[in-house]
Amino acid sequence: MTQVSASPADSSGPVKHAASETNGPNDGNGLADPIAAGQAGVTDHTGVAVSARPDTPDRPDTSDRPGAPDRPDAPDRPGTAARPTTPGRHAAPAGPLEPTGPVERLMSSVIRKLAWSRLAHPRVAVAIAAAGLLLGMVVGLTGPNAETLRYIWLPLTDLVSRWLNPHHHIPSPGPHDIITAATLYGGDILACLGLAGMLWAHSQGWRPDPRKLLLASTIVVAIMVCITPVGSSDTASYAAYGRIAALGRDPYSVNSLLFLEAQDKNLPAPTYFDVVGKLWQHQPSVYGPVATWIQHLAAWIGGSSVQTTIWVLMMLNGAMFLAVGLLLLKTSDDPVRATLFWTANPVLIQQLVGGGHFDTFVAAAAIAAIQIARRFRGVWADVAIGLIIGVGCGVKITAVLVALGLAWVFLRRHEYLRIARIALIAMATLSLEYSFYGLSSLKPLFEGSQWVTLPSPLWILYDIGKHTHVSLALLISVLWLTGMFVVAWLVYQRISADQPREVVAPFALTYAWVIVAPWMFAWYTALPWVTLTQVPRNRMTRWLTIVTVVLALWHSSGGWVPPGRV
Repeated sequence: MTQVSASPADSSGPVKHAASETNGPNDGNGLADPIAAGQAGVTDHTGVAVSARPDTPDRPDTSDRPGAPDRPDAPDRPGTAARPTTPGRHAAPAGPLEPTGPVERLMSSVIRKLAWSRLAHPRVAVAIAAAGLLLGMVVGLTGPNAETLRYIWLPLTDLVSRWLNPHHHIPSPGPHDIITAATLYGGDILACLGLAGMLWAHSQGWRPDPRKLLLASTIVVAIMVCITPVGSSDTASYAAYGRIAALGRDPYSVNSLLFLEAQDKNLPAPTYFDVVGKLWQHQPSVYGPVATWIQHLAAWIGGSSVQTTIWVLMMLNGAMFLAVGLLLLKTSDDPVRATLFWTANPVLIQQLVGGGHFDTFVAAAAIAAIQIARRFRGVWADVAIGLIIGVGCGVKITAVLVALGLAWVFLRRHEYLRIARIALIAMATLSLEYSFYGLSSLKPLFEGSQWVTLPSPLWILYDIGKHTHVSLALLISVLWLTGMFVVAWLVYQRISADQPREVVAPFALTYAWVIVAPWMFAWYTALPWVTLTQVPRNRMTRWLTIVTVVLALWHSSGGWVPPGRV
């Protein structure tokens, strides 16, 4: 298992010991004590090891040499080298040597240059992140286009549209709007670079006030929820399912959207059915009952106006995003790091808030359950965890990954009664939720589990099956489930044993799910991002950032073109 020194020289808070997994006197939260003897380098949040003693005599840097002891794989500032852990300090036991592969070495070389460039200056990093967010907002403000939700003008988009086009003529954008796509893609890349720069600046001593970061993010979110959703048509589907529920019908029935088309045909355009992405106009809801109730509430407020309903959904989602940020601020060992990873994360703001995705609600349930599991024990704590997981699964079934991660930790500790209590409460909660719609409401979910989209490598099998008229659904399901658990185990092993297992296991599973599952989207990374806020030292941040941005560039449309073909 990968090990990282947990001595006070490496940390500034309580450490989770590998053997007991309980709080010890020293905690590795990735921060530096600049004057601590034996400092081996502070690990930043993308794996960059940062020297905390600039006066260290020049020594050769061997951190990238194959066979070097495991430590964050990006090298220190040139001229510094790692020192051994001070004898007598609490430290995790030494683990096996782990060779550095060519990909890791190449990435370390790139990060070495960037981490000590002007990109890591706080003002530069914040400016780049803001520019990325601004480009995304420009795309939403100038809709409709190939990257925005069709026929929808939320208040700020409507204001800009009327200013740019006094006659308010509705353009008909095609699916290949190069300028709009380039603008949004440029915004995604700048957001990624800005995030990396802010994290590197933090690892080098930048300690912004997390409350000010939360305030700044609140302003950005307040603006963004008043702009037409960008990059996805999911909010249109949310609104349509809510409208069906508000009309007293079942959004899980096969012909629910066709009923909606007939019901609203006399309403002024655009109707709820008009704005649903073409790929989804015959698809019943694959979301849980809790999601349907939220959608119902928005549609009840919006009435016959699909634009009002979508605006309400955007505001509810933005409020939940900020609520998660506030929870992280109050409960995290390192609130600055947690805030940078979530509330001030421009990549997540673009994907979750700008796209209006319900994965924000799932992330809220996930982090609430994890924080309770870390801090409390007893019957009532387990009841609370079970209830929260049940509610999370009632939004999207992917919340079960967090339950599996926690169950794995409790199983290794032989806490069988705790597993039973949590499982019983979660199942009872979920059963109660689905009792309002019946078992038939699960059918769309099981059908959806067989979908495959690019860039998943399983698309090859799916395409072969489609052209040969041979169903390979079972093979695909077995392959991705097996692959997910294998990747999760490898990630679990990769993160040092002094980190809280209640966080590491859910992160490993949710990260593996994002990169292995046949249905892949950038906003699905909300779960691994929110769990990663609580893991102080690891190399996974860089990989999660890259995966998020690649998926954001791959799947970016407002429903004009089907997923997998963007």
